[in-house]
Amino acid sequence: MTKKYDAVIIGAGHNGLVCAFYLAQAGLKVRIVERRDIVGGAAVTEEFHPGFRNSVASYTVSLLQPQVIRDMKLEAEGYRVIERPISNFLPQEDGGYLKLGGGLERTQEEFRRFSKHDADALPDYYDSLEVVADVLRDLAMKTPPNLGGGIKTLIDAALQGRKLAGLSLERQRDVLDLFTKSARTLLDSWFESEAVKAAFGFDAVVGNYASPDTPGSAYVLLHHVFGEVNGKKGAWGHSIGGMGAITQAMARVVTALGVEISLEAPVARVLLNGGKAAGVKLVSGEEVIADRVISNVGPKILYDQMFDEGDLAPEFKRRMKGFKVGSGTFRMNVALSELPKFTCLPEPGEHHQSGIIIAPTLDYMDQAFIDAKAYGWSKKPIVEMLIPSIIDDSLAPPGQHVASLFCQQFAPVLPDGRDWDAEEGKAADTIIDTVEAHAPGFRASILGQQVLSPKGLERKFNLAGGDIMHGNMSLDQLWSARPMLGHGAYRGPVDGLYMCGAGSHPGGGVTGAPGHNCAQEVLADRSFFGRIFG
Repeated sequence: MTKKYDAVIIGAGHNGLVCAFYLAQAGLKVRIVERRDIVGGAAVTEEFHPGFRNSVASYTVSLLQPQVIRDMKLEAEGYRVIERPISNFLPQEDGGYLKLGGGLERTQEEFRRFSKHDADALPDYYDSLEVVADVLRDLAMKTPPNLGGGIKTLIDAALQGRKLAGLSLERQRDVLDLFTKSARTLLDSWFESEAVKAAFGFDAVVGNYASPDTPGSAYVLLHHVFGEVNGKKGAWGHSIGGMGAITQAMARVVTALGVEISLEAPVARVLLNGGKAAGVKLVSGEEVIADRVISNVGPKILYDQMFDEGDLAPEFKRRMKGFKVGSGTFRMNVALSELPKFTCLPEPGEHHQSGIIIAPTLDYMDQAFIDAKAYGWSKKPIVEMLIPSIIDDSLAPPGQHVASLFCQQFAPVLPDGRDWDAEEGKAADTIIDTVEAHAPGFRASILGQQVLSPKGLERKFNLAGGDIMHGNMSLDQLWSARPMLGHGAYRGPVDGLYMCGAGSHPGGGVTGAPGHNCAQEVLADRSFFGRIFG
């Protein structure tokens, strides 16, 4: 007799594991099928050079929801995050530098070297950002109102809008600014120093194939500040053991609850029976029969590759064709014989434990995007370097180090028919040259490297267009419209199909929120009230 499951989840990334946890905890029989030979999706720790391990894709912690950490009891499984002593360190083109973080007063003191006005403006800027970030934190763990959901839509919209409606008029203006304006327009209204604006503007282009001048880029800035580390809002940190330590802990939790995880089990297509999702067929030919199919892969991959012709309505397919992907991201991991020596601050220090940002001005970031559109990648790319081995000796041999290089802007598809497989080496050299210009000797210290172009990210992690967010974080693809109006409540276009990945609200980053929220909708649909009002 064929074994039947209450739910089959496509993809063992962190959101799939979180979703499985809540379903299994409620008594459902769950199976996860994963195409790779390791759980974790893009949140994995792997050896990329003999003796050197790193978080090879997702690389830092802030957005993982405290409720998920508590509910899954991840600390009992070894979850440990070390906060950065300062947030970011930005070498400047004139040979100076700016440090961001370490507390309000310390950041103000740093800003005064650039602008007294900016130092004085900082408390009000933080306050305005924090009020809006609190709204996002409140919404992150809630299902968006779903257009077409009847009375439940009206009730959800009223309840979720209550906190926003309760803000003062000035704060409501801040919300509008952050959701619609460009990062430059927003930051120009607060600050005068180009270095200070760059320190905040960098967050607006992380995983965002756009210029800081692009309308809506201010929201991406906000998306990266609504997290917390160890109870400290807006902080970022390193997971001891890398990001894979988090997902391995999650996997231990869910398997203890009876969840079955099948590795090297790629899905060929979603099975339908009478127009309802009925399971999945694996590339191996095995059919996994389940009452519900829950997708942790991005919407583009799911709907373009995992359905037979005729399974989906033509209008849905047309609109999904317009779903925008491509984060402009290029990832490198490098094994180093020594710490980089920055011309502006050569000795070892707290700046080596921060996000090292090579993007000194908003104009620099804008030019990087212009170059990428014209040529395929930036002549001077935006680079964030993290060196986690300073505080985590499990990642590199004694006295040596690993560094993550998170880089923007790199076109998802190269112009003129060029192929990333042939060009990625040249792009990697450009990135290394960019770091070398600020830290002479960096190139000579490289013992080995891993290079992941947008195409490489798609191939390795099944990210359409190499998009680390599973889809652009633009206003037309947020909240109830992620991935599409009418399907913003984690339910797909066929009965029994759900979406629990970053292509759903609240979007990209290692949050666990889509997994949590999707599970709540699955469980609601099983209940009497869910069937009546859902």
